[in-house]
Amino acid sequence: MHLKIITHEKVVFDEDVDEIYSKGVNGEFGILKGHIPFMSALDIGLTKIVQGDKTKFFTTMGGVFQFKDDEGLILTTTSECSDDIDETRAKEALERAQARLMENDAQIDAKRAEAAVARAMVRLKAKLNDNE
Repeated sequence: MHLKIITHEKVVFDEDVDEIYSKGVNGEFGILKGHIPFMSALDIGLTKIVQGDKTKFFTTMGGVFQFKDDEGLILTTTSECSDDIDETRAKEALERAQARLMENDAQIDAKRAEAAVARAMVRLKAKLNDNE
């Protein structure tokens, strides 16, 4: 089966795969060759791809997943391969977002700060899974 991950700026991934795992707004799901047509809104999360004995991880920051005729498509605003994630930068972003949540006037930006925390955490999770 084939998978493409596309953002507004570029095609992040475009290769044949054996397995796809991702996080939809209603929970995690997995796709194998021959799966029935499937569509899901994506949450901020990890997409795991298995190619033979190799595993790759990608962040997906919302978007849509569609699968039909052994072709998978992820359209997302932002996606990064775990190989491309700067762990130090992700940790710093997490600390900044958590600090914003602790501020007294955090009510105004609470949703933005929570989303920033979620994005930073998924980047760190991708990097951690890649190192295992």
